[in-house]
Amino acid sequence: MPSKIFVFDAYGTLFDVHAAIRRYSTGPDAERMSDIWRTKQLEYTWTLTLAGHYADFWELTGRALDFALACTPSIDKALRPKLLDAYFKLDAFPDARAVLRQLKERGHKTAILSNGSPAMLKGAVDGAGIGGDLDASLSVDVLRMYKPRPEVYALVTDRFKCAPADVTFVSSNRWDVMGAMSFGFRALWVNRGKMPEEYPDQAPLEAIGDLGGLASSFG
Repeated sequence: MPSKIFVFDAYGTLFDVHAAIRRYSTGPDAERMSDIWRTKQLEYTWTLTLAGHYADFWELTGRALDFALACTPSIDKALRPKLLDAYFKLDAFPDARAVLRQLKERGHKTAILSNGSPAMLKGAVDGAGIGGDLDASLSVDVLRMYKPRPEVYALVTDRFKCAPADVTFVSSNRWDVMGAMSFGFRALWVNRGKMPEEYPDQAPLEAIGDLGGLASSFG
């Protein structure tokens, strides 16, 4: 692969979005609650962007958590501040640290492109200890709109002064891969959940089960 620039989505790709609930709740509704939290968080980004409005990702994360807690009364609402604190410092997937390090050792540029606010991304990157393996951490906050708007992906080409085809974009979110492919990136889908294909007209360069083999296969 000729690309020398590897750009990663943050939430669900490098950072485990379900790590927060696992720290504090293992009850029968914990997984459902976490799924609702994540689903609503993303839904708000899409609906606000379509309507021409914006609220930063941290605010939307709190709104989505409130909705998820209201849908799962068995989860103690007193956990709200602890869950938000845990989300601010999400665990990185073990393969994320390894792949970033390997790509940097091979001379590639690496970056994050995320819906997350700058403060959220700093908290996650610092907590995971991966800042030294990143050349840039790019947030949609400067545009006040969310993925998959093409303007968001243009943050990468503007930052690195490159063409879209020079970028390999890596995301666990199939809709994000679709947006990246539409923009002209070479995109990889990290299909951790073994989900079915949704956007056959914007197929990824490859679907991989995790980040473990990315550096050896594509680095």
